[in-house]
Amino acid sequence: MTTTAQDITTVKLERTFDQMDADKDGHLDWSDYQKLADRYIQGYNLAKDDRRTRALQTFCQIYWLELLRHAGVDGDRLTKDQFVTANRLAVIDTSRLNVTEGGGHAIFDVIDADGDNEISKDEFARLMRDVWKYNSTATMDLFYKLDTDGDGAISRHEFIRAVREHFLSNDPDAPGSIFFGHI
Repeated sequence: MTTTAQDITTVKLERTFDQMDADKDGHLDWSDYQKLADRYIQGYNLAKDDRRTRALQTFCQIYWLELLRHAGVDGDRLTKDQFVTANRLAVIDTSRLNVTEGGGHAIFDVIDADGDNEISKDEFARLMRDVWKYNSTATMDLFYKLDTDGDGAISRHEFIRAVREHFLSNDPDAPGSIFFGHI
């Protein structure tokens, strides 16, 4: 059975949920977002007072609060279905936070360890290995897919575009559609 176009975003968001659910309890809460930020901070050896650390943590906090707001829950946990619904709403409601832009830039700034405004193959491999704990030859396949102009680096523009595609594109072959495996 193939995934229909309208289901692709749901599949991507469900995969994101699975990656984010650090304790695998079937719910996301603030601790899952804090653990994600910590993986970036530790993976890139960032100090607590580093501007990239502060930007990433601030984004995660605001994003989490926006998800809770859009899910309409009274508690502080989200099921997978609530997470999917909340993300669909939060990503199009930019009145308080632009998820794709704000998060994309904060994460890009961490990954771009040398500050040259592009993600090299080594920086990308570090992301996959040290943050996402993914060691595979497929890592470079993903890198080349995200490097849409083929210049050997992922520019800020290419990265932000991929983040947008992850949240908004129904194209299973879009570079941002394969962050957590090909649809």
